[in-house]
Amino acid sequence: MDSPRLLSRYVLPGGLALNNRLVMAPMTRCFADERLVPTPDMASYYAARADAGLVITEATLIEPQAQGYPRTPGIYTVDQVGGWRAVVDAVHAAGGRIFCQLWHTGRMAHSHYTGSRPLAPSAVALDGPLPRAPGLRYEEPGILEAADIERLVAQYAGAARNAMEAGFDGVELHAANGYLVDQFLHQQTNRRTDDYGGTPENRARFALEVIDGLIATVGPYRAAIRLSPQAYVNLEYTPGDEATFDYLLEELDRRALGYVHVAAFDAGQCYDYLGGRPVDYVRRRYGGTLIGCGGYTPDSAEADLDSQSLDLAAFGRSFIANPDLAARVRSGAELSPYDESLLQSLI
Repeated sequence: MDSPRLLSRYVLPGGLALNNRLVMAPMTRCFADERLVPTPDMASYYAARADAGLVITEATLIEPQAQGYPRTPGIYTVDQVGGWRAVVDAVHAAGGRIFCQLWHTGRMAHSHYTGSRPLAPSAVALDGPLPRAPGLRYEEPGILEAADIERLVAQYAGAARNAMEAGFDGVELHAANGYLVDQFLHQQTNRRTDDYGGTPENRARFALEVIDGLIATVGPYRAAIRLSPQAYVNLEYTPGDEATFDYLLEELDRRALGYVHVAAFDAGQCYDYLGGRPVDYVRRRYGGTLIGCGGYTPDSAEADLDSQSLDLAAFGRSFIANPDLAARVRSGAELSPYDESLLQSLI
């Protein structure tokens, strides 16, 4: 493996220096304790991967009603902030940088965890079984009222404030993969006729209000966003959805963002309505730092960095199987293959 760009230093907008261009992608592991507090084992897990240029945490709940999976960490209680502080301290002690990914599942939350009906932009249920919860199925959500939306914007900002108190270098808004923010961005899950639906500008309003609140809370260039304009999981594409992302990316390009992160299972997959790969679609519309993700190998990441299709490359399963991924790339060592059995361990 010859990866000079992947291993080169990179400075994010605002001056945060990264030792290389490898990013540890956010991956839900469900290893928090019963109070959704990060554990000492999680601190060791993240610290072992701190040689990445940037570590992005697993998706982290902004409030109790956001939960749709077991034992996913939150960042809305004092104990949760303390648990994350231990994680951040361990990563910083190992020389790494770390962002907290802020998450609300929206219609994919469940009363089994929250004690109440989920809320979403519209009353459109996801049909299917709840992951990691045998016997449970998704519920039809209630519709978010204007006051609920205002509350959620404030809760995102509060979670960002907690993240900075825990010592994080920044926050990433999870606006991909069919969760709450993404549900506002797609017509299948957003059938509103008020200021938050009906037009591209209205469908993008919630995402922009949240990101503006994050920037105001953590400061310029310390907030970022993860998007999936291709609608590849947990919801479906509707013709015209790309117009919402055209508008959203135009607006994001005007803001003091740390980066835009494009989520995908396969970064090489093309979509007719995006005119090719999602990362290229975003690159044409957003001039800031861009992270690509989706099945990259060091060689394929190097190729996209060399062509300037992206600035940083995120790896998920490779980091599960290879805690020392950056060192292996640096030395040219063979990578250990990913296996699903690794999901049961925080090694």
